[in-house]
Amino acid sequence: MPRRRIGFWYRFAAVIAKPPLVLLLKRDWRGMENIPAEGGFITVVNHISHVDPLVYAHYQYNTGRLPRFLAKSGLFKKGFVGTVMRGTGQIPVYRESTDALSAFRAAIDAVNRGECVAFYPEGTLTRDPGVWPMTGKTGAARVALSTKCPVIPVAQWGANELLPPYGKKPSLLPRKTARVVAGPPVDLSRFYDREMTPELLKECTEAIMDAITRELEQIRGEKAPARRYDPREVRLEQRRQAAARQAAERTTGSAAAAGEGNGK
Repeated sequence: MPRRRIGFWYRFAAVIAKPPLVLLLKRDWRGMENIPAEGGFITVVNHISHVDPLVYAHYQYNTGRLPRFLAKSGLFKKGFVGTVMRGTGQIPVYRESTDALSAFRAAIDAVNRGECVAFYPEGTLTRDPGVWPMTGKTGAARVALSTKCPVIPVAQWGANELLPPYGKKPSLLPRKTARVVAGPPVDLSRFYDREMTPELLKECTEAIMDAITRELEQIRGEKAPARRYDPREVRLEQRRQAAARQAAERTTGSAAAAGEGNGK
């Protein structure tokens, strides 16, 4: 299947974005041979900085296979931003859909047409204290199992040194190095032709996150924590602790009131 033409808007975005990236960041790019030359596939990428989508897009652009990112459908309706999103062929995700698979229908169609679709499976910037990949959401697994396309794990490091996760002030000097590596396709064949249950999607997603983490371990030269950071578990624990504190405060207040009453 022929590659997608770059087109005016993608070239326009590249002309704007590439010069500052080249100025601000040195490059250590590896694994481009793992990017399929033809046919549809998805990439799954760790998310470490508000800057890293530009870094990854630069890497992917240079492979000759243009990435199409998933974004909230509302962004496609907003003036110049919407024009660029539509012009560069980004993919709207209709989160209001009651059918989880239908929310990713455009991504499935794009893969089936021979496109590259990029996923950030964590769904947001990592909150892991060591900046390792968190637990993933199941969107990439849904598309991968629906299309049986190659899934290429991409790990990156360095953009977070320019601008930390959730940071607002960049550290420009000394000049940082953006390290990006694409690994070999994740073997998901054991998940094919099975009912797409929540348990299966979770297991498939874990396999995808494991592959990204292995590539990041190679970049960083260290091992990731044995247990992956789970934002949902952390939020539940925070709520449990807050409820326990409130209950303790109520108990203390009641005891104090009772003591005052007994003293009268």
